Amino acid sequence: MNFWEYLAGRHQQLLTDAYQHASVVFQCMVAATVLGVLIGVATYRSEWAGSLATTTTATVLTVPALALIGLLVPVVGLGVPPTVIALTLYGLLPVVRNAIVGLRGVDPALVDAATGIGMSGTTRLLRIELPLAWPPILTGIRVATQMLMGIAAIAAYASGPGLGNVIFRGLASLGSANALNQVLAGTLGIIVLALLFDAAYVLIGRLTIPRGIRA
Repeated sequence: MNFWEYLAGRHQQLLTDAYQHASVVFQCMVAATVLGVLIGVATYRSEWAGSLATTTTATVLTVPALALIGLLVPVVGLGVPPTVIALTLYGLLPVVRNAIVGLRGVDPALVDAATGIGMSGTTRLLRIELPLAWPPILTGIRVATQMLMGIAAIAAYASGPGLGNVIFRGLASLGSANALNQVLAGTLGIIVLALLFDAAYVLIGRLTIPRGIRA
């Protein structure tokens, strides 16, 4: 059976696995974005707090994904929970770092002007600082998503959802008729999903970032 015949015969299962893969990455990126922006907002005004936040989230990336998921399994069990926790933690660094950089890069004159017309700190943050910091934050989200696409495949080690299951099944049966087809299908599926997500982020950027700021 060649690769195209394998795809034709397994397309329904592959589509299901691809949907699960995309779904878990999307949900974890939403969680990582919310947490990352909140951490950035809480720490960007202080040099040491910002450095602590960046260093702490960077430390997570030094832990091998397989090891982190393996450590989470005895605590939260197999399946979705360790996958979601691990992916959310891995997605924090680019968002936190870019949120801090973006917020610190806002022109102080604009902040002073907003304060001068009576804006409260919360209003100033929501209407001036965060919108101006959005381009680097979106860049961090794009980088984190590309990372999580690959890391999510490792979640199959803990019975997690997604295309990693196809890859692991192929690796476990090397030498069999469809082993290479399974690994190739899972890998190409992840690449396609990564490209689709990145295209979506480009579109979001065009819709949400004013042309002057993009320039």
